[in-house]
Amino acid sequence: MRVIVLGGGVSGLSCGVRLLEAGYLVDLWARELSPNTTSDVAAAIWYPYRAFPQERVTRWGARTFEVLSELARQPGTGVRCIPGLELRREPAADPWWRPCVSRFRHATPEELRPGYADGFVFEVPVIDMSRYLPYLMERFRGLGGRVVQREVRSLEEAWAESDQVVNCTGLGSRSLVGDTSLVPIRGQVVRVAPLGEPRFLLDEDETRGMTYVIPRGEECILGGTAEEGRASLEPEPAQAEAILERAARLLPTGTRLHVLGHRVGLRPGRPSVRLEVERHGGRLVLHDYGHGGSGVTLSWGCAEEGVSLLERARQETAHVGPVANPSITGSSDGT
Repeated sequence: MRVIVLGGGVSGLSCGVRLLEAGYLVDLWARELSPNTTSDVAAAIWYPYRAFPQERVTRWGARTFEVLSELARQPGTGVRCIPGLELRREPAADPWWRPCVSRFRHATPEELRPGYADGFVFEVPVIDMSRYLPYLMERFRGLGGRVVQREVRSLEEAWAESDQVVNCTGLGSRSLVGDTSLVPIRGQVVRVAPLGEPRFLLDEDETRGMTYVIPRGEECILGGTAEEGRASLEPEPAQAEAILERAARLLPTGTRLHVLGHRVGLRPGRPSVRLEVERHGGRLVLHDYGHGGSGVTLSWGCAEEGVSLLERARQETAHVGPVANPSITGSSDGT
């Protein structure tokens, strides 16, 4: 019943917590821990973005929405539910993720900014990752989980310690398991002082780049970029200026923006999220990566389904014994 989880971001910690709650003994191995993970850079609003396929993402996102909404009612988690507005330049039908959220309506004409024809008003969890990741780590340790900071270059290193491994290494899976379908999607954000209005603003129709304003406790996150295939982690001044200019268009005229800093993260882009179990002889690996810009949004849904897949595969392995060749033992769509 011992499992080694690879990866110290939101996916690894969420899987670790659910495994411990299911009765497993869990060690978490990670090259980087908070505040130095990709998850630390996330704007961290519940919002499905660049994650596929839609049907599975909807299921995982709906479950994660429920869990995060529960955490928003608990002190010290860094999660709170706030209202916001997504602006659209043309009249729009309800978004595909509409069934996941509990409060949703179309904006009134008075709520729209000049140049926009429609909008969605809804309430979702927004997460302060500087508080949420330490909360998850404390919860993981409190349940008996052990943390080892180390770099892992192959699954064999983990299998030498346990026959059951959970792979939550994000972009690291490109080298760890040879998944060349993974690509970095570079995201740059600007941190500014709080703006005083506790609601988020989104504009995905902006032709010059995605735009969002997300209040988060003692700061506000302005974004952003989505540069597929770029892996530079250095903030670019020209992009920062463009982000500030686009954000200003969504805010009341005359709003002053006091810049606190700049951050860059690399989203793990993939044609589809990989949530499945592989059997290698008598050894198992659960893959949970490739969430694009939806790592937080899908975290609990994927973790819970992943634990179920691992448990089923473990029981099948115990029943039939080791097999000679690698095979898929389970996946979230039943294949």
